[in-house]
Amino acid sequence: MQVIFNSGRFFVGIMLLTTMFFFLFATCSKNKTDQLFNPTPYEIEIPYGFPTLLNIPVDNPMTVEGVELGRYLFYDGRLSGRTHPDSMMSCATCHIQNRAFECGADHHHFSGGFTFGLTGKYTHHVMLSLINLVWNSNGYLWNGGISKYNPDIHARNLEDIVWMAVIAEDEIAGDTTRTKQLISSITGYPDLFFKAFGSKEITMERISKAIAQFVRTLVSANSKFDHYLRGEYQLTAEELRGFVLFTTEEGADCFHCHGGGGNPLFTTNLFYNNGKDDEFDDLYDRYSITNNPVDIGAYKAPTLRNVELTGPYMHDGRFSSLEEVIEFYSHQVKNSPYINPLMHHVANGGTQLTPSEKTDLMAFIKTLRDDDFLNNPNFSRPSKFPDEQ
Repeated sequence: MQVIFNSGRFFVGIMLLTTMFFFLFATCSKNKTDQLFNPTPYEIEIPYGFPTLLNIPVDNPMTVEGVELGRYLFYDGRLSGRTHPDSMMSCATCHIQNRAFECGADHHHFSGGFTFGLTGKYTHHVMLSLINLVWNSNGYLWNGGISKYNPDIHARNLEDIVWMAVIAEDEIAGDTTRTKQLISSITGYPDLFFKAFGSKEITMERISKAIAQFVRTLVSANSKFDHYLRGEYQLTAEELRGFVLFTTEEGADCFHCHGGGGNPLFTTNLFYNNGKDDEFDDLYDRYSITNNPVDIGAYKAPTLRNVELTGPYMHDGRFSSLEEVIEFYSHQVKNSPYINPLMHHVANGGTQLTPSEKTDLMAFIKTLRDDDFLNNPNFSRPSKFPDEQ
């Protein structure tokens, strides 16, 4: 019995040592993993005069690693899930930095501001620029169809726009399974996903989150007008007269929908029927989302930052130049039962700006161009992708 007892104690001792070894090994491994997955918080610096409320979901906090990964994916044509040059497509195929992340009216491939996917099917509306979207909590797209305030629609935020673009027939026209499989097979991406999300597993959700993080960094706040607000530049007499016109009801009356000195975003991110038409048959206006008759013929008021580069204008691209837009608001506004009450000059057909006032207003609008934003290397196409490092 004594021998058996001693053997039992020896056996128990071995078991205890083995358990302690595995516990220490697991602890060390866990510490090593925790040490490697140490994402760096990305702080969005709020520019002078800008709102402090940011639209950043709690389940997708901004990190340096997430933004870096998102930038790669934003520009990588393999986001389409394809590798043939004629079938590769990314966010940047249409959203071009030097055109304020629109395709621009002079794009060699797309005409009239309408883009199309790999199927050749055109989008319903012209593009909207990717500018200062981290301050937009009122819904995305021309009709606000993607909104966290819309309980009837699954898509709520920027993250949802990404996966929707991948599968949409008029955009990338791909397949999310194929996209994540291809990205998973590319050298370097699994490590970047680990740094951003703590796992090398690549999912469409993580792809969408990373790209959304990058898009939220696209902040434009260094135009000539911003320098003026900070006391670093004096507007010319012409620009000042245009600013007064922009911000007064008796002038051009732009500020109600597009903001002004007190709203540096130059949009309310709200939706208006601005008197373009008196008959309405668009299936994708704001009314299609809310079913509220006051929203018939209403569309988002886009930001006017860098607007001289984002033509053609209006949701359907009907105006090819800013001169045409100013002419419309001056003399061509149409009344209807659904026109927004803020269109104060509709009874006269518009604001009736004189030729010199139109010139002044244009001069002010051009002060909203931000060349630093248009050329910021942090927003540009990476020189190498992960498998080229």
